[in-house]
Amino acid sequence: MPNTKTIRVPHLFGTDAAYQMPRLYDPSKPTCVLINSFTMTSDLYASQFQNEELVNAMNLLAVEPYGHGQTRTSTDTFTYWDTSIMILQVLDALGIKGKVFALGTSQGGWIVVRMALLQPDRIAGILPLGTSMDYESDRTRKLGNFDAITVLTKPIDELTSQKPTPEFVMPDYFREFSIYTGFGKGISQATLDFWWKAHGENYKGDDGRRRLRECTVNLRDRDGLHARLGNVKCPVLWLHGTNDAAYGTGNAKEEIEMFTGSSDARLQVVEGGEHYLSASHPEVVDNAVLEFVRKYS
Repeated sequence: MPNTKTIRVPHLFGTDAAYQMPRLYDPSKPTCVLINSFTMTSDLYASQFQNEELVNAMNLLAVEPYGHGQTRTSTDTFTYWDTSIMILQVLDALGIKGKVFALGTSQGGWIVVRMALLQPDRIAGILPLGTSMDYESDRTRKLGNFDAITVLTKPIDELTSQKPTPEFVMPDYFREFSIYTGFGKGISQATLDFWWKAHGENYKGDDGRRRLRECTVNLRDRDGLHARLGNVKCPVLWLHGTNDAAYGTGNAKEEIEMFTGSSDARLQVVEGGEHYLSASHPEVVDNAVLEFVRKYS
């Protein structure tokens, strides 16, 4: 992550928040915050950073959630609400004003909703990608969504230790789960090699184990947002791929209807799209972001 910088914000007794911006902040342009998925980093949005039309039209700012990338704080305990507050503080610390949009993949999707709930006057629109707004309920499992309780309980147990684990490295099966679920079986060797190495470097030693465990606990034990979705007032454009291995389009079709207070809530289904939709179909996502931001700026 050679382009990642950190900035100090006050949340959780002080946080060094990691972020990437491909260009210097331009206050004359709207800003789109990008939030990565489980165990990934801000490099998930490399394709977006390389899109000249996108970076010319808006400020792109990718912020790494608690437990991810280079973001660090003094406590081992954090939630998705904490990440949402921290990202809003990053905007303050960087002096970013004006129209702010937020795009999030998977867990990033429910983080951007929390941002819109916490500061509705600041967030001009949200773009959830390949996500779900539910907790690990019977409903989500009946719809065929990823069963986090079954899949993640054993890894959480294996990541639990009362003694320091300086020799820890992220297990191969955990890397496979995160990478293949997101990019799909058609992932290129170069992409596989990059993320395999990135996961190994980021989640190693006792600190890496503890961060990985808390991230996994958050994913399995998260709170649902159904009762709060009607409080989201800003426009919502939900993009979802038909090949998403974590959450199905049936779930997305039900949940987009729950944004009853939004001025414009729409679902765009992307044929052949993977869970990490901005990586599998960057042209579709980038064009949707451009249209959405221009419309509501």
